[in-house]
Amino acid sequence: ALVVRFLTKRFIGDYEANTGALYSRKFTIDGEQISLQVQDTPFVSLEEDTDSICCQEQINRSIYWADGFVFVYSITDYESFRLLRPLHQHIRRIHPNANIPLLLMANKGDLLRARQVSSKEGLQLAGELGGTYCEVSARESCEGVHEAFQQLCQELSRSCSSCNGEKRRGLHLVRPKSPNMQDLKRRLKQALTSKGKSATAL
Repeated sequence: ALVVRFLTKRFIGDYEANTGALYSRKFTIDGEQISLQVQDTPFVSLEEDTDSICCQEQINRSIYWADGFVFVYSITDYESFRLLRPLHQHIRRIHPNANIPLLLMANKGDLLRARQVSSKEGLQLAGELGGTYCEVSARESCEGVHEAFQQLCQELSRSCSSCNGEKRRGLHLVRPKSPNMQDLKRRLKQALTSKGKSATAL
């Protein structure tokens, strides 16, 4: 939902299940246009009775080529928050020395009565992991989501400039080809058509 909000400024609560799609978008940062690739990865989970994560190989491939990360959790689901520290440790095993920008994004900020994770806990974890923190509601507003992604893009721009365009050494995995927005538009059209049919049926 957050990626759809960022890319299209629209919110659709019920759409085709995410299978880890990759999207591309032009973005202007400090007057300079950059090409941003967003890998919307499948979810991860904790292995039973451990603090280690269980994730698809696609996620590991994404970790290898990514220049920045957005950790998303729901303020109404403590288990989603509990995954973040092990996930960060997993990334650190792949990039032990890299200084990679990280954004900790707490979603469902409109459901305060169902909150299970406090803002203080989110801020504390962001500080511990060396990232920035924001609390948003994908359902209620696209502005907060857009501002959060823009902040990460600014950090990425500064990080890439300091590297003089050099890619992290020791990583030989090819960055995947970036598709156009046609697939996302198709998914949105299907979701809207489906919602229209449901409304008519009622």
